[in-house]
Amino acid sequence: MVRRPGGGRAPRGTGRIAIFSKKTLNPCGEGRFFRCGTRFAHSCERWTNSNDAPRTQDNPIPTSFIRFATSRPIPVWLLLLLASVAGGLPRVHAITIDWVTVGDPGNAADDTTYGAVADEFRIMKFEFTNSQYTEFLNAIDPDGSNPYSVYNPSMSSDARAGILFETDSTPGGKYVVKTNMGDKPVNFVSWFDAARVSNWLMNGATGTSSTETGAYTLVGGQTSGTAPAVNPGATFYIPTENQWYKAAYYVGNGTNAGYWDFATQNDTTPTPVTSGSTGIGSAGSTGNFANYNQTADWNAQDGNVTTVGTNGGASAYAAFDMSGNVFEWNDLDGTAGSSRGLRGGSWDDMGSLLLSSSDRSAPDPSNEDRIIGFRLASPVPVPEPSTWVMAAAGLACGGWHMVRRRRAR
Repeated sequence: MVRRPGGGRAPRGTGRIAIFSKKTLNPCGEGRFFRCGTRFAHSCERWTNSNDAPRTQDNPIPTSFIRFATSRPIPVWLLLLLASVAGGLPRVHAITIDWVTVGDPGNAADDTTYGAVADEFRIMKFEFTNSQYTEFLNAIDPDGSNPYSVYNPSMSSDARAGILFETDSTPGGKYVVKTNMGDKPVNFVSWFDAARVSNWLMNGATGTSSTETGAYTLVGGQTSGTAPAVNPGATFYIPTENQWYKAAYYVGNGTNAGYWDFATQNDTTPTPVTSGSTGIGSAGSTGNFANYNQTADWNAQDGNVTTVGTNGGASAYAAFDMSGNVFEWNDLDGTAGSSRGLRGGSWDDMGSLLLSSSDRSAPDPSNEDRIIGFRLASPVPVPEPSTWVMAAAGLACGGWHMVRRRRAR
């Protein structure tokens, strides 16, 4: 039985079902994430096990302790319905990723020739952060051997980077987020690093999930040279240039709606943000602002990365920081090649040109720098036919259950 400190049952609505979606069926109700591939569900301090030992994010509750606190049996139709709904949602991984859907399939290209995308897709709402990348590092490299150079030592030594490597830490915890850097975009990452994160996520995001196959086939521990094409059926991948461009600049609400110059839904030059002592952008999540021009001074730096989503308004599809903060990798047209794309500009750019839709570059995919990060894309999930069958069966059972209850009265 799950108990609350001081005694008493846990409130209704907490679940024993081991099917979780991001920010759903959470015992805390606070948006904590659940670890996939383990028996542990992260929770908060007000939850304890039967021995009243405090359970925190560092001391999680085994899922076997989580139960429905209800005096009535749970109807089978409700379990079927919950299972079917959860089955149609994105699979939970060791990290929480917020997605936005980029709709308006079949839209026209911009005058720059970029931006036309035939199908709807999802893209990360925010840039991939230091916290997320640290989860990836600790999962795939618990002993700190740094396979495939996924960790750049500059992540530790550079004041604008956010991940330390601690040799003496226990396995699985050797990579540690710096103070105030968890919600900042990861930098010093190559295209190959982003490809390996895609593979890891596609393969389940556990400690045994491959980083070498899945979305991309990386042969012989490849960290340089020709970037491979994305594999058919990839469920996580680096967005193509057209996808990235559309998510950033397209006006939306139609297939011939036009494009903005900046990813803040504006044709006017954004105002550079400033920053407080912990690196939170001064603009919040609204307005025509961006992190560039070296104006976000904090951590004794003249210009720096800032907290994702605090540097002005989002694109038309609600993706933040696609103008400024860090440049982001794109996959060009998705075919194999000796170069890969960068767009969006960074905190370091003096002037707004590099933030605009008119700027692009195609460097070597092994390039790593303090101004380069990434975000991933994914297909829009389509529930399998069995999901709808289970949902229909659940509703039918539920209706029959209600009819029987009324007849029995």
